[in-house]
Amino acid sequence: MSNEDIQVIARNKKAYHDYFVLETYEAGIELFGTEIKSIRQGRVNLKDSFCSVDDGEMFAIGMHISPYEQGNRFNREPMRKKRLLLHKREIMKLFGQSQQLGLSIIPLNLYIKNGRAKLEIGLCKGKKLYDKRAVQAKKDAQRDIERTLRDKY
Repeated sequence: MSNEDIQVIARNKKAYHDYFVLETYEAGIELFGTEIKSIRQGRVNLKDSFCSVDDGEMFAIGMHISPYEQGNRFNREPMRKKRLLLHKREIMKLFGQSQQLGLSIIPLNLYIKNGRAKLEIGLCKGKKLYDKRAVQAKKDAQRDIERTLRDKY
């Protein structure tokens, strides 16, 4: 599989700031026509979204897809629950781990792959404040090292 057939539409940067990502899964999304047109225009926001399991089905909640401008009456509610397409065993595994270990299921990336919208979801563990500070300190140190090396040569 080559990288050319993947077009990244949206990233959830806040998720990487607030959580440790333990595992990732690729899920399809059940969308309507005007929603996919809006996604192709890049009018999506994954911030503050999460996934939940209801009756053996997984849904993305809080994912905002802006209404398509030419969509008129066919437009759907921007914040509606979107059903994710995963195998039943993957859903049950994610649900079990999120219940037992207290982990969260968070959408990380939305991209178009071979003409279809895909959502990368992650099984995540929340970061504490000191974890966030440690990560920031590490980034700052790395940036200083790179700056020093660049200026030296």
